[in-house]
Formats: sequence, structure tokens, C-alpha cells
Amino acid sequence: MTTQMIEAKNGRITPEMFAVAEKEGLSQEEIIEKVASGRVVILKNNRRENVVPTAVGEGTTVKINANIGTSLEKSTIEEELDKVKVIEATGADVLMDLSTGDKIDETRKQIIAATNLPIGTVPMYQAAKEAIDTNKDLATLSKDKLFSDIEKQCKDGIDFITVHCGVTKFVVDQLTKQGRVTNIVSRGGSMLACWIKATGMENPLYEYYDELLDLAREYDCTLSLGDGLRPGCTADAGDRAQVAETMILGELVKRARAVGVQTMVEGPGHVPLNKIPSMIETIKVLTDYAPLYVLGPLVTDIAPGYDHITSAIGGTLAAYHGADFLCYVTPAEHLGLPDVKQVREGIIASKIAAHAADLARGNKKALEQDLQMSIARKDLDWEGQRKYAIDKCVFDKIDNGKPCTMCGQYCSMKIFKEYF
Repeated sequence: MTTQMIEAKNGRITPEMFAVAEKEGLSQEEIIEKVASGRVVILKNNRRENVVPTAVGEGTTVKINANIGTSLEKSTIEEELDKVKVIEATGADVLMDLSTGDKIDETRKQIIAATNLPIGTVPMYQAAKEAIDTNKDLATLSKDKLFSDIEKQCKDGIDFITVHCGVTKFVVDQLTKQGRVTNIVSRGGSMLACWIKATGMENPLYEYYDELLDLAREYDCTLSLGDGLRPGCTADAGDRAQVAETMILGELVKRARAVGVQTMVEGPGHVPLNKIPSMIETIKVLTDYAPLYVLGPLVTDIAPGYDHITSAIGGTLAAYHGADFLCYVTPAEHLGLPDVKQVREGIIASKIAAHAADLARGNKKALEQDLQMSIARKDLDWEGQRKYAIDKCVFDKIDNGKPCTMCGQYCSMKIFKEYF
């Protein structure tokens, strides 16, 4: 089975490459070269038809991901499907289903059916939960169970999967020796570290990486190499364990590219503002400029309830210095699962960060969007402003004084008209 990368290496443009080239304003030659080199990935499982192929990486606009998913403590499939609608309406590029509640398979299939956005998952979540449900012990999780869940999710049509291949025995040992303020905050990373400690065995995602590559190549499912040792507080940013894992991910990127498998690399986390430029550059160099997917980064630890803002600050600087893909952070980060309103707030904050970075990087589409907004403002063209605004909802007219159905707030169209 071929992949986008294999086709690009052979000099052939696929319908997906053609579509993203048109969308991103790149030539066909540019998109072929970037996909062939691995510096751009196209998120689209070859078994899934109802998806908009989405390019992430060098020379493309910065993309936004929104996380959803059930848990045992809170949330239902219906609630998560409501979030899917808001994610689409608010303009995120991609979503991830991080469900750990009941009916994980059913939830995933319903989300896939409900949207044409690319979808990602973390198969380790399902494998670990079901091992604990069955045997009350994470250490009983087998390599076969984990790889079976990976293949099942690929067959369902998942477009990319986060796999924490770099959480190896060596890396866990480095973390144990050095110590940390917040230890491991990645759920998948902590699961694998606990499994390694309990069994004394090597991480199967690393030990059997060639088998993982075979699965990914069959479905053209992009591997998002997870940052299991990402810093969970600003004090831990850039420590030995994080760098050790990143070096391993760089080796795994090279192995994946050699067999035509698309890969991204995930990054931090919590990082002080002054460390972001050098950290992004270091990750990019160590991973041969693979597309970089960052959570945040959050630039301070003391703003619970406002972490969508701390994330947007860090995300802007990270994207300006080379990050390609921002995972949204909602006001509920560190507090609980987000509701629909908080999902929307997180997406808007991340879209502002992404656009600000695109603007600073000289992206032609971003520059034109700002120019057209400025012209519309000068002309008091409210519909024009709505067209180019990140949050179009604020320009919606409100009838009979009712709040906007999208954001629940009173929009300002009438106020603008009255005073200007």
C-alpha cells in the first residue's frame, strides 16, 4: 500500500497533494518536495473518504487541534458530538478523540462519522484502560493488545495517532536519576513509564517500531511521535529527560521516512517565554525539521482558569520560531474537562496565536486577511469585517435581544452601528 510520502518520493502528485497545494498557495513542485522530504505531512487515512486532507509543516499555515473525549467521571458521547459541531463552526483544523470512558470504540466511530476534519487518537489510552478493566493491573498490558488496538483504530479511519515511542528504559532511567518537580504529566508517557518499571521490559512501541511502521504505512496513518517526557511546569523545561527523548524521536523520524511513513513530532508543554525560541530550534534540528506539534507551550504555571491565554502567548512565539501545529488549551486546563463554551474559547485563543505567527512569518494569506480587515474597518463595512474576523460570531445580528446561539454572549453589531 502506498503513502503520500512514497508517491511524492516518486515524483507523483496525488489528489490530496493537489488539494493542499491549492489551499496553501504552494506550487505542485513545492508540495511534492516537502512531502517527499518529510517536512510536510498530509493528514488523511487512505481508508477514510469523508475527510478534508490537511497539510502540516514547513511553508504551510499553522494548524490548530482541539481535544475532546469521554471520561469515566464526566461526559457522554452526546456531549462530545456537540463539541464536534462547535469545533467545526469555530474553525479548528483537526480534532483528537482522547476518550477514556465507556464505549471507546462506539465513541470513536460516531466522531468519525460526524465530521470531515482529520482525527487523531492515542491508542495507548484504550489499550491501558481495557487492560486495567480486565486484570486490574496495567502491567498485564501486552504488546499484542496494544498493537491490536492501534490497527483497529487505523482500520476505523483515524488519520494520525500519538505514539509515545521515545519513552524507553533509558529515558525513564534518566528521569529517575535527575528527578523533576512534576515528574511525568503526559498520560500516555506515564502509562508506559509505569509499565516499564513494573515489567522491566522495553517499551513495545520502541522495541517493535518496525511493526508499527508497517501498520502506519498500510493505512497512511501519520505517526505523531508523542512527547511523553514533556515538561509539566516551567521549572522542568529543557531538562535531560526531555532532550534524551527528543534525540530518540529524531532517530525514529529518520527510520519512518526511509520506509515512506509520515511522521510529526510532539513538543512541550510548559516553557518560560525566554526559552521557547531555543527549545523549538533544538527540537527542529534534532528531528530533521519534522512537523512540530506543540501543546501550548504555557509560559507560566500560575494562571489556572486562563491557561488558554498563557498558551496563546507561548504558541505565538513557538509558531513564529518554527512550530507547525498548535494543540489548543482551554480555560479548563488543570481544572477539569472543558464544556462546549470552553472548547470554543480555547480554539479562538489558539487561532489568534496561529494567525499572529503566520502574519509575522510573512504568510501571504495571513497578510491579505489583515489588509482586507483594515479596509473593511475604514469603510465601516460590517459584513466585510465579519468575513475576515477570526471570531465571526461577534458580528452576528441579534434579534429580540436574545444572546448569540454560538457564544452565548450579546454581540456588538448594533452597538457598532449606533456609535460609528
